Order: sequence, then structure tokens, then C-alpha cells
Amino acid sequence: MHLAEMRTLPQALAMLLRVLHAQLSALWLCLAPFSCWLRGALLPGRSPPLLEEGAGEPDGAEVPTVPTSVNYHFTRQCNYRCGFCFHTAKTSFVLPLEEARRGLTMLKEAGMEKINFSGGEPFLQERGEFVGKLVQFCKQELKLSSVSIVSNGSMIRERWFKRYGDYLDILAVSCDSFDEEVNVLIGRGQGNKNHIENLQRLRKWCRDYAVAFKLNSVINRFNVHEDMNEQIKALNPVRWKVFQCLLIEGENTGEGALREAEKFIISDEDFERFLDGHRELSCLVPESNQKMRDSYLILDEYMRFLNCRNGRKEPSKSILDVGVEHAIKFSGFDEKMFLSRGGKYVWSKADMKLEW
Repeated sequence: MHLAEMRTLPQALAMLLRVLHAQLSALWLCLAPFSCWLRGALLPGRSPPLLEEGAGEPDGAEVPTVPTSVNYHFTRQCNYRCGFCFHTAKTSFVLPLEEARRGLTMLKEAGMEKINFSGGEPFLQERGEFVGKLVQFCKQELKLSSVSIVSNGSMIRERWFKRYGDYLDILAVSCDSFDEEVNVLIGRGQGNKNHIENLQRLRKWCRDYAVAFKLNSVINRFNVHEDMNEQIKALNPVRWKVFQCLLIEGENTGEGALREAEKFIISDEDFERFLDGHRELSCLVPESNQKMRDSYLILDEYMRFLNCRNGRKEPSKSILDVGVEHAIKFSGFDEKMFLSRGGKYVWSKADMKLEW
């Protein structure tokens, strides 16, 4: 090796070291916001501190909303005509079963833990077979921790429980009054069928087939003065959801609406008085208009998220077309309100420790 080459070799190494040092310094500046968080995460017994807002994220980046609990209204068709209904039969569309399963799989991959099937009346489609197959798929294939249904109960038969009861965590039955005349006024009357007698049968079947029983009631002008304490105690639901009657533009009020719910509306003060009369019931879960409007992730029959923040239902694009992460940005979902109203609770029947 020539002497000149020997002199240039240390110089070349020095230059290489300077370049490496500059690159490592730049990398450290990028990682600095995470260093404290990482140390906290690795130390046993300590929770990692929250990162500063925007740290380590490109400008404008958003943390995606996780669809922990989703309400899928796969049909709008119903056999009742409740005067205050805010999800009315504006279409008869129902997704093919395989498309519904594809969407549910996408939701599970995005973080869904609980699915609630609603309508319309879920048991109208194929006499309950459609919702039964979805329930079985979500529990058996997707292994969701909670699968539930909201129904008026009029079309459920015992054979359905025999076939699908193992896969269902919670059945929520709508019951707004224990006075059959009031039920008829509201729109829950069905000829000679008695809504209350049917409710009692469903309660027994839930006990017989190990399904948690829940009640939903919409408080309105016709039932706001009713004392339901004794009946609720006798039924002993795991939860009694009590909703304040809600107006939704285009559904039960205003242009294009299929209902005129104004006559059912009660004031906030009337709603609070009803709640005060039932506070001793440990199963009571009240929901005012504001809590209802912002705190639910609602999918319609096309698997579009419905944003209800402006008093009407504004749909996103379907998750089947644009994916969950994109569609959910337009859902109007308020996660803080979801948590404050008790949206996250013990919702798997395996964890409820109920006496069947």
C-alpha cells in the first residue's frame, strides 16, 4: 500500500464516523418523545405515562376510533307501529347473509367486542333464522365476548332458543308499559296477542336456556306517570334501560318522516321525575336524549354508520366499500359519553354469574 493511501484511510474513517453520528442524532430527535413512555412501560408495576398530544405523529394524524360496541340495525321492517319509533321502515333492504358476515368480520378485525342486533324487528327476517345465523357466527366464528338482540318479542319461539340460545348473551325485550291499553295507545298492540303475557314467556325461556334477560322502555307522554317498580322487580332483568322519548328528523318528525312523535315527547323534568320514582331499582340504567344521540355506534341496513348529532341520521359510506376506519370517522361517536352512560359493562353471560 502506498504511503499516500495510508494517510487518506484515517481521514475516510473519520468522515464516515461523522456521517453516522449525524444520522444517529437525527434518529434520537425523532425518538425522544417516546423515551420516557418506553421506560415507564418496561418498569414492572408502573403504567406508561400518556404521550403528549401529537408526539411522534405526523401533523393532522388522528387516533382511529375503535368500534368496541356496535348496534347493527340490519332491517327496518317491523310488525309493530310504535308512534315514537326513530328507526322506521323507510326501506325493505337486508344485506345477503354472506355480505353481513363479511362486514361483521371487518368490525371484529377493527376491535369490536360486542355486537347488538336490532331493527326494525330482527325476528321478521326468515322467522328469526337470519338473526340466529348471525348470532351463531359472531359467537362461534368471531368469538365476540358479547352478542345481544333487541326485539319486541312478539315473533320469538322456544325452538329459536333451542337452536341458538347457546350463542346469545343477552336478549333485550322492549316493554313500555304493564298496562295493555297503554301498549295499544303506543302502538305495541297486536290484535288478540297480549304483550305482557308474551313478556312473561320470554323471561322464562331466557332462564331455561341461560340467556341474560334485559328490558328496554321508552318513557313518553302515555307512561311517564306509571309506577313500574313491582313488575320490574318480579321480572328481575340484568339491566333495565330507560330511554327518554327522542325526536329524529326524517324518522319520527319533520319532512319525510313515517311517524309523528311530537305527541309522545316529555320534558327533561318529567323524565327525571320518572327516574326518581324508580331509583331504588339496582338494574335501572337511564338514558336522556343527549346520551342517546351521541353515544351509540349505529350501523344501518347497508352497514353505514349513522351520525345523529344534528338531530337526524346522516349516513357514512358503507364499511363494505371504504372499510371500518374510514367510515367510522363520520359516525359522530362520542366515546366519553359512551363510557359515562355505562356503555361498557359486564356483557358476557359467562361473566355475569347469574342463577339460571
